[in-house]
Amino acid sequence: MDEEATRDFNERCAQCSEVNWGLTDGGRFYCRSCHNVTERTREVVNTDFISNTRVQTISKVLRKQEKNDGGSEWYVCEGFQLVLKKQAEALEALGVCPQMKDEILCNFWRCYLQKSKQAYCNRPAGETVKALSVCDSSTDADSEPERPSLLHMLSVSESEGDLQTDCSFASSTSKVSESTSLCSGSVDGSLYLMKNQKEKLRMTMPMTLSFCYMALLWLREPMTLSDLLRFVVEGHIPYLNVFQHFPEKMKLCGLDLKIFCVEYLSCSGATHKFPLPFLLESWPVYEEVYNKMLELAVFLDLPRFPDITDSCFLHPDMLCIKYLMEANLPDELHNWTCRVVKKICIGEVDFLTLVPGNKSTRKVKYDVLAAAVIVVVLKLLFLLDDHYEWLLSEFAEERNKNNKEGGPYFEFKKWYKVIKCSLDVEQKKLDEERAKYLWRCEKPLSYSAKKKSKVLKRRRMVVNLQNQFGKLSGSVQPAEKPNPSSFQLSWSEENTDGSCFHGHSLKGILQEKCGLLTAMNPDYWLCTVKLCTEKLCGHLAHYREVDFPQSYHFVLRLFSFLLRIQPSYIHDEVCVIEHKLFNKKLCKKPKYKTSLRK
Repeated sequence: MDEEATRDFNERCAQCSEVNWGLTDGGRFYCRSCHNVTERTREVVNTDFISNTRVQTISKVLRKQEKNDGGSEWYVCEGFQLVLKKQAEALEALGVCPQMKDEILCNFWRCYLQKSKQAYCNRPAGETVKALSVCDSSTDADSEPERPSLLHMLSVSESEGDLQTDCSFASSTSKVSESTSLCSGSVDGSLYLMKNQKEKLRMTMPMTLSFCYMALLWLREPMTLSDLLRFVVEGHIPYLNVFQHFPEKMKLCGLDLKIFCVEYLSCSGATHKFPLPFLLESWPVYEEVYNKMLELAVFLDLPRFPDITDSCFLHPDMLCIKYLMEANLPDELHNWTCRVVKKICIGEVDFLTLVPGNKSTRKVKYDVLAAAVIVVVLKLLFLLDDHYEWLLSEFAEERNKNNKEGGPYFEFKKWYKVIKCSLDVEQKKLDEERAKYLWRCEKPLSYSAKKKSKVLKRRRMVVNLQNQFGKLSGSVQPAEKPNPSSFQLSWSEENTDGSCFHGHSLKGILQEKCGLLTAMNPDYWLCTVKLCTEKLCGHLAHYREVDFPQSYHFVLRLFSFLLRIQPSYIHDEVCVIEHKLFNKKLCKKPKYKTSLRK
């Protein structure tokens, strides 16, 4: 058999000058005299398959080395597994229980691979095997994987039953790896982008954070979703340019960057598709990460999550303490938040605990819920109608002038000035940090070993020029990354300037009635009389700044900054709490006045 295959190969051996050739298992010629292996391969014309079509048989090991310039074959799921590992290690460094990485997150990931039939499963015998044809040599980012001209799908007919075996699937997979390697560094990068999204929950970069939050929620860790996303933005958790942590053998190019890079989103939400060298990432979005977490929990068939009790950090009573401290509000407000939580039964275990797939209960966003409770309490006590809160502030100011004993009364006007000044400074600092953020990764991407030295040299030149121009312009070098903290705004009662309001009293705005302290304010205005249908509108209520008092908008802006979300999300939750709190009075149609009496 070898003699027939080597009959037409008459070149002399470069080592011993003999003409005595044989074939290796990989199809390469080797000298039987000195056992020298050449780079030449035999060409086979297979007329049974397609006429006039040549098929080259190449060693599998050689294919891996030649196609990736020394890199090894890897799959997209392996890339996401490495991302999850890096994120779990970062969370562990932040103080999260080590059980999260080794047990909870690992089991979730294994279950996902099994459910999505990527691993830990037996493929169905009648499954249609799809392979990709060799794509163009161009790896331009604007080339869409859905274009038939770029990637043409070749499927094996189901009638050929003898081909639907494990061996045939392995051979088809090798065909996929040969073709897709030309347009992506991973084996299945092109095929991954062409999958039908309705078939299964396809893995994306925001979903890595959904996995992490789901594991944190399962362990009831003292970290909300807003905290998780803030740590991502601050760089404490790998997410943006996470592929720079990939090993050298995992080459990223072409379509892989569409998978592991996040496309730039404008303020309006429209997606702009830039060429790959100019592709910009975006910050993770709260709603997207949260909704994907809910979909994942249902997709994985997870049971009821561990109970959220009153001693858990995610309970509204506990989170309200944190946000009252961060918002520099009086400690006495916590009694009122607890009363509201108890009144509308949002502190019950069944309400707070996540049950995947249960459509009868509304899913809880713990941080948004706690912030909304505080906003409702402020409306109960101060009305926040741009008039009543200023009258109370003037009254408290007069009382403080004559008060020589006990703690000072809380002045809303003074609190507003202190918070607004601090909030403007922090917001400006945040905007500057985002504007100066280096979107390009520190580790430059090189697509081949030949170009690597040029890319590294160019990168060093850019860094040197940046340092020189920085010295000439006198720009300040960026400071080291600050240590992560659960609090963005901190206030100390030891300050002598009176900027801390934690110990201030609410007696100036309260009155005793039937043995209980009640607000002097008898009225309340609703954000909306009727809630919208969330499935139709996408929101339970519509929020426009011009339609509401400035004091109310300022409070929403404060908590939207602390949670790094849009004010409309907190407004929706405020409307839901109000309708639960005034449910009996809302059922009655007012004859004359629309204001509500407490």
